[in-house]
Amino acid sequence: MSTSVLFMSMSLDGYIAGPNDDVGNPGGDGFDRLHEWYGDFSRPAGELGELWDDWNTFGAILVGRRTVEQVDHWGGDNHGVPIFVPSHRPPGPSVANYPLVTYVTDGIASAMAQAKAAAGDRIVLVHGAYTAQRALEVGVLDELQIHLIPVLFGGGRRMFDVLPSRIELEIVRVIDTPDASHIRYRVRR
Repeated sequence: MSTSVLFMSMSLDGYIAGPNDDVGNPGGDGFDRLHEWYGDFSRPAGELGELWDDWNTFGAILVGRRTVEQVDHWGGDNHGVPIFVPSHRPPGPSVANYPLVTYVTDGIASAMAQAKAAAGDRIVLVHGAYTAQRALEVGVLDELQIHLIPVLFGGGRRMFDVLPSRIELEIVRVIDTPDASHIRYRVRR
């Protein structure tokens, strides 16, 4: 069965986007700083290479509406895998041109179940703060891969702004590099 994993770069003070995050400025001011650790987008050696392999072997994506609409659904294709968008509203007309994109209107649990079924034995890549928080709330997010960047943003959009209650995590793996601490957590149930 598939595992759902939130992959997110985050500042030390908990921000995943800078100020002025909107359609015309996806990720907000200073957003690129959170992703400099990627380097030239080629596979690094060692443990970071294993993390890179995880990142690139997903079988489906579960992504929040705000996040996916800011990037126009990646043009309808992100590595050729199905993209599931939990939403209370039906999609705009442009989504009809993107056969890999499915809006799911009957809740986050249903969206995750569909994404896991589509992913098979590969992971479901989760994107979006609100979506991750809702997935944690209903117990359908399995792991968090946080790329903790040594910077304090001081403003923007926080990753864990609103949670319903305390959620216990177990550290699975830590990879420290000069550019980021990559911490993998499993959600304790």
